[in-house]
Amino acid sequence: MSDIEVERYPDLDADERTTLSQFLDLYRHRALSRLTILSDEQARTRILPATKLTAGGVVKHLAHMEDHWFTARVGAGELPEPWGSAPAAQSDWDLESAADDSVEEIADLYRAACNRSRKVADRLPSLEVRAPRPSFGKVPVTLRWVMVHMIEETACHVGHLDLLTDPFVNLSDR
Repeated sequence: MSDIEVERYPDLDADERTTLSQFLDLYRHRALSRLTILSDEQARTRILPATKLTAGGVVKHLAHMEDHWFTARVGAGELPEPWGSAPAAQSDWDLESAADDSVEEIADLYRAACNRSRKVADRLPSLEVRAPRPSFGKVPVTLRWVMVHMIEETACHVGHLDLLTDPFVNLSDR
């Protein structure tokens, strides 16, 4: 069982790296738990008229961001599939292509991306390790920056998932 299968609140007295890892895993768990309570049809449903977001699309996007920031950026690896062959000109491909995927496929994709991210983070000797290339046309980001950014990204999208899943479930049952 991976760390994202069970919600566990972060230790109150851990070192910085452990704290960042535990908070990221907490929000990874919350994202996954919002998705996996849905049927395939519910995960594909556009609930909010002002956006194209679906629950499946949000979690598939999170899988993409895990691989982008950990595997490709700070880990200096190649983007794995399906990102490696995704159409570069279609910037929302991760969000939109989820309509063709089942909840199980998206959940497996997200678990695998999170596991790759953990492996990258574990092999880097410190939070100060920098990506080999600059980000945003500026300087290379550190592992610390990537971890904090992914906490921000994942927590923000968990809020979106709460809105996207609310019509299907009673949030107090979670």
